[in-house]
Amino acid sequence: MGLYLNPSNIGFTKILSADIYVDKTMLISELNKFIDKGNQYICVSRPRRFGKTLAANMLCAYYSKGCDSREIFKDLKISKADNYEKYLNKLNFIKIDVAGEYQTAPEKDKMLVLLTERVRREFKQQFPKIEFAKNATIANCIQDVYEQTNETFVIILDEYDSLVRMKIPQELFDEYLMFLNGLFKSDTLRPAISLAYITGILPVVRDKVQSKLNNFNEYTILDSKELSEFVGFTDEEVVKLCETYQINHTECKNWYQGYKLGNFDVYNPESVVKSIIDRRFEGHWNKTSSYSVISDRLQSNFDGMKDDVIKMVSGENVKVDVGMYLNTMTDFIVKDDAFTYLAHLGYLAYDCKTKTCRIPNKEVRKEWFRALSVMKEYKVTDKIIKDSEELLEQTLQLNSSEVAKALNRSHIHVVSHRNYNNEQALASAVYLAFIDALNYYTVFKETSAGNGIADLIYTPLHADSKYPPMIIELKSNKTASRAVAQIQNKEYFHAFDNFSGKVLFVGINYDEKKKHTCEIVEVEK
Repeated sequence: MGLYLNPSNIGFTKILSADIYVDKTMLISELNKFIDKGNQYICVSRPRRFGKTLAANMLCAYYSKGCDSREIFKDLKISKADNYEKYLNKLNFIKIDVAGEYQTAPEKDKMLVLLTERVRREFKQQFPKIEFAKNATIANCIQDVYEQTNETFVIILDEYDSLVRMKIPQELFDEYLMFLNGLFKSDTLRPAISLAYITGILPVVRDKVQSKLNNFNEYTILDSKELSEFVGFTDEEVVKLCETYQINHTECKNWYQGYKLGNFDVYNPESVVKSIIDRRFEGHWNKTSSYSVISDRLQSNFDGMKDDVIKMVSGENVKVDVGMYLNTMTDFIVKDDAFTYLAHLGYLAYDCKTKTCRIPNKEVRKEWFRALSVMKEYKVTDKIIKDSEELLEQTLQLNSSEVAKALNRSHIHVVSHRNYNNEQALASAVYLAFIDALNYYTVFKETSAGNGIADLIYTPLHADSKYPPMIIELKSNKTASRAVAQIQNKEYFHAFDNFSGKVLFVGINYDEKKKHTCEIVEVEK
């Protein structure tokens, strides 16, 4: 048993002892399908705080010959899988935390030399009958063991991309490329590797590193294919957690969900756990990252970028070509590169079916607001956002003239180069102007209600909320009164059949002169 070679299961044991644990062990069953199949090279990339290291420790506990994990897995899902026994603690296992090695290296430029020495020492300790060369690389050691014992290896590089993302000396970077090449591109070594599993924030870099890792199957936060349910928490898992710990699922969803992977709605797992422990919902993103990541990328101000940012802040999805980005920290050429990068970091959610990006949830939206607040290019956007709290109060006071004035500003700002008379643009202007309402409401756009489709429905997050339900109907070149009449005539209020109390009907009209009128009617239901 070593620290790198055939480690113990202590890392996973500590995870299991936590107050809150969600069983993701069926990932093991999926990975078992790759072992010794010719496609055993897996790259999993996802944002910080999405469980990469937790998964690595779980895989270590399962595969490593350095421990007996039968007892700790016996009550977990994987124990019921058909392939559970096949590889349980039966493979040599190498686990390297690349970021940790670099951060703790006393001499950064010698990080790989020192790492190789430590791993080689463990090979000598665990295989005393094999004579390893004095300067043998890790790849050499693996090859020697395979040749003399026919034993194979599982290799995990956690945060493999950390040296790509950091500004390290070119000489060390070149050494790292050679290190990767030695482990993963040698046809001679390939039979000795049963499974290679590397994790990072960014996918494989498509320039210098690609030639070293182009044999890897990639599973990203943009598209994780059959591994999608193991990225973050699924809605089913969070519903159970909310029931167990008696927290509001709707609010939890608004704060931390929003990522769509295959058929799964995915939540930020660490934020969900922290909200349960702290018994309150708040943003945790800024504890591991900074809004400056967003503002730094927006500073490039590529053609069309500002329009798309305003659309996303206003609740819209925007088309993004994620195939443009080279997955580097330097090659940002068009706005799609910047948006794809932010999606990999979790600041945007990507839907691979519609090929669009959007801001995923309330937690991340707050980081976008912070980023925009420090950028002069988004001064008007920031003011609309900050004025939205007062606008909501004016709406609750039935002050229709103030609502109309606010929409005059927001509509012009959101439209930019789009057709002013586009109804989606007005809906986005309303969404942006009322952005503060997301703290108290769940918003449904173009939702079936009563005998028709309501433009916007605002449902309070809590049954005892001081904020009444709202139905907003939009009209062009007609009247606000007609919009209110449509809400009544088509009985959109049936959206709140389980509610009793005050409901606001808000009718909004805009005309060719770019003037808005508003009518607010309060009804008792």
